Amino acid sequence: MELFGKIMLVVVIILIIVMVVLYIIGKKAQKKKAEQEKVLESSAQIVTMLVIDKKKVRLKDSGLPAAVLANTPKYLRRSKAPIVKAKIGAKVMSLIAEPEIFDMIPVKKEIKAVVSGLYITGLKGYHGKLEQVKKKPSLYARLKRKANQ
Repeated sequence: MELFGKIMLVVVIILIIVMVVLYIIGKKAQKKKAEQEKVLESSAQIVTMLVIDKKKVRLKDSGLPAAVLANTPKYLRRSKAPIVKAKIGAKVMSLIAEPEIFDMIPVKKEIKAVVSGLYITGLKGYHGKLEQVKKKPSLYARLKRKANQ
């Protein structure tokens, strides 16, 4: 019994240390994200663009400038990002959309978007009718529908 108590004490102490370290790292990440959002908001401008295509692709296949890929951490280079190809004025550009608004961006439509550098951070308006994105029903909803039938 005495050995079991000592082992449990060590495990509890290790868990407490891990929780404190994760809390500190989380606080630092929150501060860093808040600073980045301030920088994005300060350089934001509203731009009219014609969306040509949108898809989630790897950064190396996205057509972004080489400087962007060089500044991206190695562990994020293989992850997929929401990329929007749009015609802004006479230029066709690849932009990175925020994941929250990526599904709301219509394809082959002209939109007014809040752009900060290469990032689309928001939508202000669009010409024409916006098509609503149909969400896949949840597992619970599908089971409930089957039970009712």
